[in-house]
Amino acid sequence: MIPLKDVVIDFLEDCRERILSQWNNKILISEKDPFKEGVLLNGQFMYDIVLKAISMPKNQIDQLLKPLSEKVAEERKNANINIGEFVYNVNLGRTIIFKNLCSLHTEWNKLQPSLDKVNYTFDQFLYYAVSKYSETQDMIIKEKNQYISSTHQDRLTLLGQMTSSFVHEFRNPLTSIHGFVQLLRADYPEIPYLDIISNELEQLKFSISQFLMLSKKEIIENKKTTVLLNDLIEQVLSFLYPRILEVNVEVQKEYKENYSILGYHDEIKQVLVNIIFNAIDVLLNIEHPIIRIKLDKQDSFVSLEIANNGPKIPESLIDHIFEPFVSQKESGTGLGLYVCKNTIEKHGGILTCHSTDEWTVFKILLPHT
Repeated sequence: MIPLKDVVIDFLEDCRERILSQWNNKILISEKDPFKEGVLLNGQFMYDIVLKAISMPKNQIDQLLKPLSEKVAEERKNANINIGEFVYNVNLGRTIIFKNLCSLHTEWNKLQPSLDKVNYTFDQFLYYAVSKYSETQDMIIKEKNQYISSTHQDRLTLLGQMTSSFVHEFRNPLTSIHGFVQLLRADYPEIPYLDIISNELEQLKFSISQFLMLSKKEIIENKKTTVLLNDLIEQVLSFLYPRILEVNVEVQKEYKENYSILGYHDEIKQVLVNIIFNAIDVLLNIEHPIIRIKLDKQDSFVSLEIANNGPKIPESLIDHIFEPFVSQKESGTGLGLYVCKNTIEKHGGILTCHSTDEWTVFKILLPHT
């Protein structure tokens, strides 16, 4: 008596042309697919593998499938067409084979071992092909991300070159203006708004410092010093007081003690100015604007939280908020928070942001001294 698997193989060999024709007539092939003829040829190769697989152990079937799977995955990647079309076509072939096997007039349970081999072959082929396709797609995404990162770096390098070339020309007249403001204050103390002019000049000076830090060509301070964070926060709030008053912001402070860190005083001050100034900006249209500043100790770190009750930062932006050239402001450079994060990390710390409907919190962790 002929083994049933041989009966199945003989049947599929005899019906080869008919089954392939049925498969080809129903198969989905995009007009834009550069591998149209290859799709039909791959179907023939797959059919031949199925015939062999019925009488082979599974480990040998896998070895037989992998070359075709890799070939198809590469073609689908280069065709740049939805992988769903490929999955549909493979399962279509399986269905057509099963429908034709029904004409054997053999009890289905007796065919089960052969059917299991056919199913296994199609399943493994899909698994290997889709896995390889996903792997190549992930590689493409990785390469694109590397390109984007490289482009960002090129922009930063160009920015550094620009700032290092014009910064001294920009700073010199700024210093002169600041000096004349001091002279006017001494000679004509009754002139109004000199304090506001002086504060605006200081803010402009700090904005310039953002670009200087990116250029990597200027070091604000040569040595780290002990920085008393409570005192530094008060300095920043005093510096920003005209703006705080203008927006009518309530500043809530929670200090347990005067914590200290070892770092570059002006750089840490720049971070606090950026974050608090940004917080004031987002509170412009809030009915009861609040900035909450909380200073505490967390393990071996000093924890500084600067929170505001302004609008929630969109989830689509929150993951990219510390990247260069990302800003919610129409006129923003997108460099402020990027500089802040770099500065904090340079000090061995961590800067994070969390935003809800109630509060947006920037949390800074710095090593405690």
